[in-house]
Amino acid sequence: MNRKLVKFSIVLIVWMFCPDYLLHAQENFVKQSGTQFTINGKPYNYVGTNYWYGGLLALKGKEGKKRLKKELNFLKKNGVNNLRVMVGAEGVLEYKYSVPHADALQPQKGIYRDSILYGLDYLLNEMEKRNMKAVLHFTNTWDWSGGLGQYLEWNGYSPQLHSKVENYDWNKYRDYITQFYKCEPCKDDVDNYIKYVLKHKNSINGINYVSDPTIMSWQIINEPRPMRTVNNQPFLDWIKNTASLIKSIDSNHLLSTGSEGDIASDNDMTIYKAMHADENIDYLTIHMWPKNWGWFKDTAMNANMDTIFKKAEIYTEKHVAIAQELNKPLVIEEFGMPRDLSSFDTASPTNNRNLFYKKVFSLQTKHTIIAGTNFWAFGGLARPIEGQIFWKEGDDYMGDPGGEEQGLNSVFSSDKATWKIIKLFSKKLKN
Repeated sequence: MNRKLVKFSIVLIVWMFCPDYLLHAQENFVKQSGTQFTINGKPYNYVGTNYWYGGLLALKGKEGKKRLKKELNFLKKNGVNNLRVMVGAEGVLEYKYSVPHADALQPQKGIYRDSILYGLDYLLNEMEKRNMKAVLHFTNTWDWSGGLGQYLEWNGYSPQLHSKVENYDWNKYRDYITQFYKCEPCKDDVDNYIKYVLKHKNSINGINYVSDPTIMSWQIINEPRPMRTVNNQPFLDWIKNTASLIKSIDSNHLLSTGSEGDIASDNDMTIYKAMHADENIDYLTIHMWPKNWGWFKDTAMNANMDTIFKKAEIYTEKHVAIAQELNKPLVIEEFGMPRDLSSFDTASPTNNRNLFYKKVFSLQTKHTIIAGTNFWAFGGLARPIEGQIFWKEGDDYMGDPGGEEQGLNSVFSSDKATWKIIKLFSKKLKN
């Protein structure tokens, strides 16, 4: 038989019968190489955004898909190629500010809806067409998507406490959520949910999630917190065990924690370091929230910008030091700032926000170990409804989840001055 024909036959047989995860084993996946990310051996640095609702838009019929495509095209045009997205919401979600029951991936304990995961399938397929990468977080510390409190409630604990309700108490919320780390059936439920997602095959392009290079990284949870020091070790054990589970199923993708930094553990850096020292965690993350963390008061941003910049430098640099010690990349994966005078009006200026974005981008330039930034959050084509502060079911999703004022931190497609800064920095990174 002709030698060339034999070679062709072998290649054809491999192509026909080899699993897709082997065919894609090294191609186009984001990898960690010391303190940097690479794709096919070349450095990968990025400007990204948080698009938590991206996997829900395709569930809204033709108009939802149309909006999604327009927004992805807009992001691509403006140099944003990395999207941090929620995998799915959990629970009955009767809380009026949460993702509604109709959009919950896990509406009841152990019940998963492929019809909802279709939205993420659609998003990933559209992102692949545009050469974009996704960071996907499984669950949430906060109640706007169900999160850890929902697993407690499913396993016999009292109904979870919600924010933005009468008599809300932050310390009681902490006491409630911290119980998760000693709730074995709760942790089993999260494991089962993760297994369901990791074993999923994209219903549109037929690619197994574990074999899809469009996914840059899985993320255990959005903003993990032990909540109480008494549960620091159970918290670390849960992070470690969950990371091990994910990597045992999917060794193709990077894995991250979703951490805000040491503020999540009452400024105890040993907890942050221990989380990220784990061999299964590929890079470090931090978030920065000047308003939420009291770096300025109310509308007094103008008078406090120098203080905000200084605190941003200090917070970033102490986490950079840990990243250097662990020899892993760092990503500033959430950072946000209200519009001037804390207005929710899209016609209001964003001068202070723009200055803060410039500051964060300058930190990425200064510290090459910072391989990526994801601003919070992309509001896209949605707009706040005049006279209505909070989201209600049926409204368009935007960057601000239901429990937050609509327009608080969202960067809308109409925010031209902000997009100019983002696009300029993205070009600078490429060069």
